[in-house]
Amino acid sequence: MEKTPDKEQILVVDDAPDTLEVIQRNLSSYGYIVYTAPGAAEAIKILESTPVDLVITDLKMPKVSGLELVRHIRANYKKTEVMMITGFATIEGAVEAVKLGAEEYLTKPFTDDEFIAAVRKTLEKLQLRRVSGAPPPNLPSAAHGLIGQSKAIGKVFGAIKRAASINATVMIAGESGTGKELVARAIHYSSPRASAPFIPVNCGGIPETLLESELFGYVKGAFTGANESRAGFFQTAEGGTIFLDEIGETSLAMQVKLLRVLQDKEVCMVGASRSRKIDVRILAATNKDLLSLVKKGAFREDLFFRLNVITIPLPPLRERGDDVLLLAQNFAAKFAKELDRPVPKFSERALDAFKGYFWPGNVRELENVIQRVIVMTDGDLIDLPDMPGYMRFSAMRETGLNRTLGEVETGYVRNVLASVKGNKTRAAEILGIDRKTLREKLKTIG
Repeated sequence: MEKTPDKEQILVVDDAPDTLEVIQRNLSSYGYIVYTAPGAAEAIKILESTPVDLVITDLKMPKVSGLELVRHIRANYKKTEVMMITGFATIEGAVEAVKLGAEEYLTKPFTDDEFIAAVRKTLEKLQLRRVSGAPPPNLPSAAHGLIGQSKAIGKVFGAIKRAASINATVMIAGESGTGKELVARAIHYSSPRASAPFIPVNCGGIPETLLESELFGYVKGAFTGANESRAGFFQTAEGGTIFLDEIGETSLAMQVKLLRVLQDKEVCMVGASRSRKIDVRILAATNKDLLSLVKKGAFREDLFFRLNVITIPLPPLRERGDDVLLLAQNFAAKFAKELDRPVPKFSERALDAFKGYFWPGNVRELENVIQRVIVMTDGDLIDLPDMPGYMRFSAMRETGLNRTLGEVETGYVRNVLASVKGNKTRAAEILGIDRKTLREKLKTIG
């Protein structure tokens, strides 16, 4: 059984003794320190004398309701997060809860896995808020999880600061794995909406047939299986920010509906007869060239210009210089802490390998590589032989005659790109092809 390393303190508030006992036993088994209270008055007394990371409260309780308790916590304890559970789910209740500051809203009955997942997610958001105001130790700069001191990432920090000060729609563009959601979170948590919900939505990960009901919600009886009304992501984000990741994956029909939300500031639930006004800031992200999709007729031009009020281009890792070393050290510290072992050091050869590699998967790939190396290496020094095979020099791979033509071409393209530090225009000139052909080859390479 996986245990939480930091032993966060959680207060559970519910007027049902059986529910309190079950939740306390469940949380304790995962290593959390748990306090219980049968009502809001008792909970407030505990909060006055005990530092609590998370309050999990029932919605309907005698005398003082869960909503009133959420309001009290938000007004008096900025370092405490709130999660609400209820057996009487309504759209109005969910919207009101998140407006008051509850990060998660869980409907009974729920499984143990669903409950623990919600607790972990809420505590992760709390940790993000706690560290957002100051850089981690020994790092030149960090903002909401974004780490770096290169000129390229410095421009991103400046753009985040400007975007956070206004309420305009923002488009975040960059390759997969560059940290687009981190930028979106940084904008939200640096803005006046920081105390309201941040709702990320992976548009490419939700089937097209379900995307409308997930975004806008639905009323009871709207379709087969709609046994009760349910709020969508836009209603849940009321007062805060919704982050539409992979916006380029949406269909033209869905783009029309999103355009209406941007224009009219209202949403219509599936099966409803009229729309509802919303107060939500929209941030979007894409790893595609939307302007090219517009020219092909695959993305609506009017929606493109509505989303493109402010654009923040996120540089790939290969264009961020020594940031790769800072990130590697940060990830090493993170995973070493999780494994309860000393933070390992990197040899000069390993650091050179990091700097010389092309990083097609960007920061996400780097994080995965560091995690693998930390797990698979026993010593306190990470050297070149500990790196994945494709990052190490191989005489057979470079000069052997046992490779296919495709492997030779792949290796040559990678070497050319590395020699020009990822400059695609210069690489295309050396290879004698145009940028479009190079992009296609890079997609094939992966």
